[in-house]
Amino acid sequence: CILGTHHEKGAQTFWSVVNRLPLSGNAVLCWKFCHVFHKLLRDGHSNVLKDSVRYKNELSDMSRMWGHLSEGYGQLCSIYLKLLRTKMEFHTKNPRFPGNLQMSDRQLDEAGENDVNNFFQLTVEMFDYLECELNLFQTVFSSLDMSRSVSVTAAGQCRLAPLIQVILDCSHLYDYTVKLLFKLHSCLPADTLQGHRDRFLEQFRKLKDLFYRSSNLQYFKRLIQIPQLPENPPNFLRASALSEHISPVVVIPAEASSPDSEPITDLVEMDSASQSLFDSKFDDIFGSSFSCDPFNFNSQNGMSKDDKDRLIEQLYGEIAALKEELENFRAESARGAVQLRGRASELEAELAEQQHLKQQAQDESEFLRTELEELKKQREDTEKAQRSLTEIERRAQANEQRYSKLKEKYSELVQNHADLLRKNAEVTKQITVARQAQGDVEREKKELEDFFQRVSEQAQRKSQEQAEVLETLKRELAASRQELQMVQDTLESSTQAGAEQNTRIASLELERDRLSRAAEQHKDEMAALQAELQQLRDMLSREQESSRTELEMLKTQLRDKESTEQALQQRLAKEQLSLLQGTTHEAKRMVQDALARMEDPAHISCTGSADCLLSRTLAASECAERLRDTHSKYLSDGTAVGSLLPCLALFAHLVSDTLLQGSATSHVAPVEPADR
Repeated sequence: CILGTHHEKGAQTFWSVVNRLPLSGNAVLCWKFCHVFHKLLRDGHSNVLKDSVRYKNELSDMSRMWGHLSEGYGQLCSIYLKLLRTKMEFHTKNPRFPGNLQMSDRQLDEAGENDVNNFFQLTVEMFDYLECELNLFQTVFSSLDMSRSVSVTAAGQCRLAPLIQVILDCSHLYDYTVKLLFKLHSCLPADTLQGHRDRFLEQFRKLKDLFYRSSNLQYFKRLIQIPQLPENPPNFLRASALSEHISPVVVIPAEASSPDSEPITDLVEMDSASQSLFDSKFDDIFGSSFSCDPFNFNSQNGMSKDDKDRLIEQLYGEIAALKEELENFRAESARGAVQLRGRASELEAELAEQQHLKQQAQDESEFLRTELEELKKQREDTEKAQRSLTEIERRAQANEQRYSKLKEKYSELVQNHADLLRKNAEVTKQITVARQAQGDVEREKKELEDFFQRVSEQAQRKSQEQAEVLETLKRELAASRQELQMVQDTLESSTQAGAEQNTRIASLELERDRLSRAAEQHKDEMAALQAELQQLRDMLSREQESSRTELEMLKTQLRDKESTEQALQQRLAKEQLSLLQGTTHEAKRMVQDALARMEDPAHISCTGSADCLLSRTLAASECAERLRDTHSKYLSDGTAVGSLLPCLALFAHLVSDTLLQGSATSHVAPVEPADR
């Protein structure tokens, strides 16, 4: 077909034949068409791409149609058609790239025209192209059962064959992507290319894993030499790392050995082995002499009739003994089958019981989990109550502070009241002194009036009795008048002083009345404050008593919940331990059953492949590592039994399967003469 495109210089004949094929109704036929078309795009004439572009929309419709089929070749055909469409679009946009993607570094520079923008866009397109290749790679591997030797079966080779073209494309795309990224890092800042580096690292890991898995398949070992990518991806931030890059080269041997030669050899060896096994069984039953001359024809010429009859009777007896032995063997086989059926029934009953116990344990675990959630809710309620208690204590402290302030104010009022009382005492004392002074003035005034009256009476009496001494008396009278005038002046001044004292006394009495009223008001305020203080004390004592009672109740409930939670945790630990012991016991019984089946005669005819044994052994070793990790976690944390149980059951299953597979694989080996 490839030579035909070069001879025709196009793909018209190819597409004329393809249009008559039922590609939309046969997935296997569509898969093989994709394989052939991929080869034509790689190795066919350059005009194949031009003749195929007009069918790009039909390929897209067919890809969407096969994408609705999730089983068989449906998804494979859908992804392969997307890859072919992406390949045609890439080569249409970049005509400098040949179909097989083989080009030198100089041609790669010319494809980008030494422009950073072109290199940037070309790198993105190569990422998309390589992503489609990797998707097909992963989809093919995920559709195969790698636990079997799928690479030597016709169905497996049908799916693996197109991956040779994919490997060839991926090796070139990876090489060109690395070189373009080094060019971009030499021209652009590293932050701008962060997305390119992340996408390259993701594709690097996928491609490395797929190359490694492909190189281990027997199918590829005889057809293609797959390169291995380096352990670590290239460091694009270091320009000198480009010199360390080695381009991956895919080598296709000139002559590949036929994949059908080895199975034929195995069949021949198997036939010879089965023939030798049949001969050995024949010798065991009839003796070694019968295997060479079973009916003793060589020694019958000189034998008498009695000897012949005796020989015939002997043979009949041996046949009867063999029949009896065969009947006994059949009876024992029947009894063994009945016992095995009974054992299978017992195992099924035990399995049902274990499943029932497991369901009960799960239900109890769910119940305990529900109770644990309720306990958590109750603990949250307790925390809320504690927060409310803290709020009450804060309010009590605020009330105490208020009480302290009121107490200070009360002390201040008492001090003011004492000061007012002292002032009142001083004013009263001053009033008393003023009253005493007024009394003294009145007494002096009265004494002066009495003295004046006595002097007048004496003057009148002397004027009547002693007329002759009138002049003397007049002089004395004048003197007395002068003294009287002086006394009157003194009396007037005393009267004025008494009026001033009366005015001052009146003002002091008014001040005393005002201070008395203020003292009464302070007494009333102090009584009201004392009543309010007493109310606050009573309320504070009641709140403290209620808070203390509520706190005691909450503490009691918390202790009860903690004891209940501890009991539930102990119960859960016991249930988990019993479940672990039951699982361990069942795992031991499973391995013992596998060992017993290895000795079963019915198992001797079972055979297996070395690849399957290797895959089972690897799976068992990986499970053993996981079991060791989960066991260490369980030893450090006794509650981590959830991850240990499934790992233990899987490990027992894998060990049993590995033992049986190893026994079956050992039956394939030819029997040595010494073993016979």
